Amino acid sequence: MAEHREETLFFQTLRRALGHPPNAARPAGDLFPAEPSAEERRLLARVSGRSEREREELVSRLAAAARPLHLEVQALDDLAAARDAVLRLVAEKSPEWGGEKQLVAWSHPLIESLGLAEPLARQGIPLHLTRPVDPALDAAAADEERRRQRSRIAASFIGITAADFCLAETATVVLRNRPGEPRSVALLPSIHVALVPRSRILADMKELFALLRWEERFRTEGLSNYLSFISGPSKTADIEATMVHGAHGPREMVVFLVPG
Repeated sequence: MAEHREETLFFQTLRRALGHPPNAARPAGDLFPAEPSAEERRLLARVSGRSEREREELVSRLAAAARPLHLEVQALDDLAAARDAVLRLVAEKSPEWGGEKQLVAWSHPLIESLGLAEPLARQGIPLHLTRPVDPALDAAAADEERRRQRSRIAASFIGITAADFCLAETATVVLRNRPGEPRSVALLPSIHVALVPRSRILADMKELFALLRWEERFRTEGLSNYLSFISGPSKTADIEATMVHGAHGPREMVVFLVPG
């Protein structure tokens, strides 16, 4: 009862500070619109009606925005070319710490369609796939499985994710994290590889949030999932205003644009 009185006094004080009667109740209005605004309709139409030439222009804008961010963007013809690009990266790069090369990847249909496991196994390079923890496990077993997955992610020098979207304006990869697709795969390994279907390249955040709110393909999940916005490798200039890459996350990031 005392807490309720304190809360009432708190809101009365706020109303007075804002110049309103202390006990006035005002209608909240429609906080959650039932249909898109005129601006959102325009954005949805622009995305759905985008021509191939306009998509290519987005790729060019994305590449231009990526350059000053030390973000490498490669447009590839097919999934076989994407697989070969990943394998070249594995061959050319060395782990930042330790001597053993290990990779970790989301259990995602796009990543699994690359067929990386067999060529990596022939080289003796482990590929760890993250998976949702089995809900049938008891608490101790579930904790052990999470610990095992975290240790594999931390031991890998390349982490592979599949982006939900990529924003051309700021060269920003958008990852929606789901069970079995932890954001640590994009944060702990020293090299982050993001696969982006060309159809998921958007102009800016306005288009992104219009799609997430109103496009039927995406409304089922809506805005309820954790969204990661990543623009290039980790960087900081906290010390003597000197830019350093890899201070709080990957020191390198590569985006492979694939058909689809």
